[in-house]
Amino acid sequence: MNKPGPQDQTVAAALGRSEPLTGLLQRMRESRARLDTVVPLLPSGLAEGMRAGPLDDSAWVLLVSNAAAAAKLRQMLPALEAALRARGWPGPPIKIKVLPRA
Repeated sequence: MNKPGPQDQTVAAALGRSEPLTGLLQRMRESRARLDTVVPLLPSGLAEGMRAGPLDDSAWVLLVSNAAAAAKLRQMLPALEAALRARGWPGPPIKIKVLPRA
């Protein structure tokens, strides 16, 4: 999991000053908090190639580095979604997307 760096903090500060983008900042924070909730449930090494993705009313996206990780996460979706519900996030459902290779 990536830790926020100085550039992330600068972007967050800019978003916080823009009233129309305040909702976007809140969704970014919630997406990261959701990731923090599910990471402890993952097998060793799986979280390293994973990032929190977009969050909207239709889905929360987990971005993964390869198809094998995506397959494992899809098997774990019921447990991950249950953990999120237990923390007060009843939805939306989780979607898994594989990041394209650079």
